[in-house]
Amino acid sequence: MQLGKWNIDLVQTGQFKLDGGAMFGVVPKNLWQKPCPADSQNRIEMTMRTMVLRGEDRVILVDTGMGHKDNQKFHDIFAVDFGVFSIPSALAGLGIAAEDVTDIILTHLHFDHAGGCVLRNGDALALTFPNATHYLQRRQWNWALDPSERDRASFLPENYLPIDEAGRLQLLDGEEEIFPGISLHVVDGHTFGQQLVRIDGDARSLLYAADLIPMSAHVPGPWIMGYDLQPLVTLAEKNRMLARAAKDGDILVFEHDRAVEAGTVLSTDKGFRLGRHGTLESLAEGE
Repeated sequence: MQLGKWNIDLVQTGQFKLDGGAMFGVVPKNLWQKPCPADSQNRIEMTMRTMVLRGEDRVILVDTGMGHKDNQKFHDIFAVDFGVFSIPSALAGLGIAAEDVTDIILTHLHFDHAGGCVLRNGDALALTFPNATHYLQRRQWNWALDPSERDRASFLPENYLPIDEAGRLQLLDGEEEIFPGISLHVVDGHTFGQQLVRIDGDARSLLYAADLIPMSAHVPGPWIMGYDLQPLVTLAEKNRMLARAAKDGDILVFEHDRAVEAGTVLSTDKGFRLGRHGTLESLAEGE
């Protein structure tokens, strides 16, 4: 898809599972299991979807998935599967080498979003994308250095400390247009200083919704993850973003939805609901 100055591709970088109850918070299982059937351990199928932006002599990734350096116990807990999708194969399919990546925008530092930034080389850790500048909100960085007991398991220092040690981390303070036509929107409900990425075109915009709206099933307002640190803040942030998307016809990209890459939003008398949806290519062709 071409939007403004940028060619946009969405690639899956691995699949995994998380507890369905945790993914939908107060929503009863008999509702959420219809769009997201659970396995025998109550886990639902999810993906890690990276956005690749090319233009202006840059190759930009938005999030990098989980990476491949975790042990088998970790993979078993989350049913991690790189059999079909992985970040090396996904980028190779676009003709992109790791050294070609110039910039990485990290929405936040949870392991399923930032783990792919670092690889294991024997007993040492190294940057997967050695030439890339990694952009992150300062408040998220500070939180990741000293997370709460509640969310500490989501932050694995080996995923992000090597970025700083290599001098490849650039901390940001609030919302800004980081590149021409690419702007950042900061939200705090899921974790402090999460940044969403918006691409603006001439006629419409695209919002990479990250963990504010991780799957298409999370479009309705009250469908909020139990992982969120401030669920009422999430609700307000969702309503604000969804109202804009419904008004302007924005496309939302769902980072964790295996079946639905992207979709539009409709505002109804019963709240927001998913509109046209499918692959990004199908939405672009339907314009």
